[in-house]
Amino acid sequence: MTRYLGQGNVAIDEEAGRFRVARKAFTSNEILDWEHNEIFDKCWLYLGHSSEIDEPGTYVSREIAGRELIFNRDVNGQVHAFFNACPHRGAKICAEKSGQGRNFFCLYHGWMFETDGKFKRLPHHSGYPEGFSDDGSVNLAAVPRLQEYRGFWFICFDKDAIDLNSYLGGAMEYLDCAADQAEKIEVISGTQEYGISANWKLLCENTIDGYHADNLHATYFDFARNVASAASGGAPVPRLRLEGRSRDLGNGHGVVEFSAPWGRAAGKWSPAWGEDTRAEVEANYTSLVERVGEEKAHRIANLNRNIVIFPNLMLVDAAGLVIRTIQPGEPGKMHVSTWAVGAAGEPYWLRQLRMKNFLTFLGPGGLATPDDIEALERCQQGFSNSREAGWNDISKGDLNADDLPMEDEGQIRAFWREWAARLDGSADQSDVEKSKVVRR
Repeated sequence: MTRYLGQGNVAIDEEAGRFRVARKAFTSNEILDWEHNEIFDKCWLYLGHSSEIDEPGTYVSREIAGRELIFNRDVNGQVHAFFNACPHRGAKICAEKSGQGRNFFCLYHGWMFETDGKFKRLPHHSGYPEGFSDDGSVNLAAVPRLQEYRGFWFICFDKDAIDLNSYLGGAMEYLDCAADQAEKIEVISGTQEYGISANWKLLCENTIDGYHADNLHATYFDFARNVASAASGGAPVPRLRLEGRSRDLGNGHGVVEFSAPWGRAAGKWSPAWGEDTRAEVEANYTSLVERVGEEKAHRIANLNRNIVIFPNLMLVDAAGLVIRTIQPGEPGKMHVSTWAVGAAGEPYWLRQLRMKNFLTFLGPGGLATPDDIEALERCQQGFSNSREAGWNDISKGDLNADDLPMEDEGQIRAFWREWAARLDGSADQSDVEKSKVVRR
């Protein structure tokens, strides 16, 4: 018997082992409106990393879920998230992407605010009633919820949402794997921003889809094999494969964790990096063992992870570490932002390797991302060109298993189950029967 969830857009037949998603979920303006109301207005959303506002008085401005926000550290070191609008007439306060200063200033009428958002002064103050600013109503408006985990800051527009740690659940283990790669990690200056003519959920699927890698990225694997062969003096290298597991982490979050042939800045040396770098990478690994223990160090240094934290945060922890977020536009449009992450104080050659990976593999002009973009845009085209063929199939692997080979699709189904529950108004993270938290 088939159960229909998510306003009828997810069809599950447990007996037959079938899991399908209606293609109108990727094309409907009505569904996009539901997503804004039930997902982006109610879920915890990634805002930024502590390292982006390391110094007192620093800020970054960015758009999240259709809101312009200021993410800043005030002059006393406290972190805030404000709506980027003057409480007077609504003018945008920060026009720059980032900056540093002791005040925020509105160019329209000259109102000024402290870095903690408190109203400071206005010109030509005569005419305002006594005690005009005493109730705080003319302070910069703060986002209802702001919380941090391991340097990753999240906001939520729903003041009644569960706390961040409960929401992250099993995903915290994988954020730990990212944060523990060095004594201190930092977002490297510079952002890749690009658009894709496809629905935002397709990139969420793609990020944790281990099924497509060998086929779609064959050119990259041939390139990597040739590099490995050259580094080993021309010795033939067997066909490269990614091998690993996928997991449902609860609350819509999912991961694929896998081994791969490339080196990892966290502590796995590669011959392609040159023999003169070997001692330094091995020293990094020794330091990692001292900080987190042998078992966890081995996992951090030798395994790769692609993580989706519902709804729109991705960590690609492979040859380098990359943070990626998606903002939906029209049903068939998305805006992607990505940031490279590195170890604070790492040597120049290792930072350059990270940036090379960021640009040449994961960047919009690299060896992998253009393949993904082409595939996702073809999917979106297919949805429009075959309206009578109304369903996508996501049935690969046991429908009831939380831990599967990475080529299976349980981690993608986890995303869709949460999506469906939220559209139906039945998602309740305090109810473990509805939203399991899976831990190793």
